[in-house]
Amino acid sequence: MTTEQIRAYATAHADEALRLTEDLCRIPTPSGQERARAEFCKSWLERYGAQNIRMDGADNMVLELNAAGKDHLTLLTAHTDTVFPDTEPMEARQEGGRLLCPGVGDDTANLAVLLLAARFLLEQGISPKNGLVIAANSGEEGLGNLRGCRRLMADYRGRMARLISFDGYYNRLWNKAVGSARYRVTVRTRGGHSFRDFGAPNAIAQLSELIGALYAIKPHWGPAGTVTTYNVGTIQGGTSVNTVAQEASMLWEYRSDEAAGLRGMEKAFLAVVEDFRAKGVDMEVESMGVRPCGEGVDPVAQKALSDWGEALLRRHTAGDIVVEPASTDCNIPLSLGIPAVSFGLCNGGGAHTRQEWIEAASLETGLRIALETVLYVSE
Repeated sequence: MTTEQIRAYATAHADEALRLTEDLCRIPTPSGQERARAEFCKSWLERYGAQNIRMDGADNMVLELNAAGKDHLTLLTAHTDTVFPDTEPMEARQEGGRLLCPGVGDDTANLAVLLLAARFLLEQGISPKNGLVIAANSGEEGLGNLRGCRRLMADYRGRMARLISFDGYYNRLWNKAVGSARYRVTVRTRGGHSFRDFGAPNAIAQLSELIGALYAIKPHWGPAGTVTTYNVGTIQGGTSVNTVAQEASMLWEYRSDEAAGLRGMEKAFLAVVEDFRAKGVDMEVESMGVRPCGEGVDPVAQKALSDWGEALLRRHTAGDIVVEPASTDCNIPLSLGIPAVSFGLCNGGGAHTRQEWIEAASLETGLRIALETVLYVSE
């Protein structure tokens, strides 16, 4: 298919991409509740002739194209969940050339464009030479812990050659995994009355001291250039202003773009925990999920995939393409030694805020990028 034909197809279907994005926005999908959106995707593709398509146990929609018996598969994904807890429909609105809705760019518009690219393959009767799997996957955000991609990698273990995730905006390409570990830490005391029991151990005070000790950690692990960070994201606890708190908890995470950074932070974190326990602090530490870093990936194959993706984005967009590490569905294949990259199929801003928006016109560009991608991986 020529460049002119790709452009013509994208122009002809740009309005449909916008309408499909709006339809998907109306299906609320906080992490853990993605099935309705995935089932919508399945039904939508079935209308255009999709046959080897299914829902799996992780609420992924999975479409196989000439994948049976193939062991050099490509996986194309866009995640169905958003960071927002809303379970009521959210209506997208157009304003000044923008489409606004929480989650519209991360990752709803990318999912819509991927569906249109899949439909294009079905309509054109294209049979990918080495097999292709297209998935609307669950659990990419927050405590979803990449459950959808984990399931896909397990189901296709030993058969997957590369993964391309459509996520974010098309001015960025993510080619290295930022791993993380997340914990809920709960401190408990006997508590009491703020006046009569003044001086009794206070769970909030003890948790605060723990946080101070954790923030004194100086990350220094891994090769030069390694970036390792940590954060307390939420805290809660106590009963009332005149009660010595019996319980307080926090959500704590640390991240690194190198496995050595994660291992170093784990050791430092557990050392602080054990020090406080030795002082008599009653503490529960619960793992809320681990996102691995990349290890064992063939650097030549990874660079080739990254260079291809960057060149693709430069052909279709204006301005510089930022190439950087990130925490995405790519973490799972990269941790298994499988080349993977992630980039978007729209342009916008405000990701992870209720003011998120995309440029409506950017969906046409995104569709060109998606069409060129599915044609490339089908060769």
